[in-house]
Amino acid sequence: MSFSMTGYGHSAMQHGGYKIQFEVKSVNHRYCEVVLRMPREWNSFEEGLRRLVQQHVKRGRIDVYVTRESESSGSSMTLNRAAAESYIRAARELEELFGIDGRLGAAELLALPDVMLPSDAPLPAAEETDWETVLREGLSQALGELVSMRSSEGRHLTRDCGQRLANLTSAHAELLRLAPGVVEDYRAKLRQRLSELQDGSFALDEQRLSMEVALFADRCSIDEELARLGSHFEQCSALLASDEPKGRKLDFLIQEMNREVNTIGSKANHLALGGHVVEMKAELEKMREQAANLE
Repeated sequence: MSFSMTGYGHSAMQHGGYKIQFEVKSVNHRYCEVVLRMPREWNSFEEGLRRLVQQHVKRGRIDVYVTRESESSGSSMTLNRAAAESYIRAARELEELFGIDGRLGAAELLALPDVMLPSDAPLPAAEETDWETVLREGLSQALGELVSMRSSEGRHLTRDCGQRLANLTSAHAELLRLAPGVVEDYRAKLRQRLSELQDGSFALDEQRLSMEVALFADRCSIDEELARLGSHFEQCSALLASDEPKGRKLDFLIQEMNREVNTIGSKANHLALGGHVVEMKAELEKMREQAANLE
């Protein structure tokens, strides 16, 4: 199965008097980079949640946002004295250590997290509620949506790459058909040119003409490039049909195919071949852009 590196997932859960929302976004990245943003009270769960993400996603930058909102936002609020005192002590310590203004006004203090709590909602405590289980369950649901979206987009990208590969294979068949005639076309053009210049002052040396044609044939031979290109096409087709992550391998194969096509274009001094080379380079560039989005 093919996966895109672009996707989005969302889920929400209720627990302990709170509504916890999970939002997961992923974009292209060379490796698997997971960035989590959640209330600091849950920082101890970060490593486990990071591993959970890596089990679902193999490549890309994944941003995970976990937010917590009280379900009793319309009820009366009560002062969390322990949290307020902790903030005040920290401010005084900063003032003593660094000589900065550590005074906290009432408005500033009330705006800090967890200073005011719903009067009917218990303070979340690890010994009372299994928050890690809740977080893993909610994140798994969001990751399920993310993977589903990445899978759908991945199938589309793979189909498009397959069509590009079919176009390249067709152009490759034309190169195979035209390649044997390149030397004969050169021989005919060279003979015609010499005939046009013939004014009776010199004799046409057939042996010298044959040597010149042989040298040209050696310089413009593209048999090896065409053979390697055909092998790359077969590997690319097998890779697109496989279930393994294919983004990096596909990018490498496209580089190799592009190298062979460039060599063919520089060696084959032939108008029709040159036209097919231009078409193939355009298809490879489009294919490279799509492959850059695959996991």
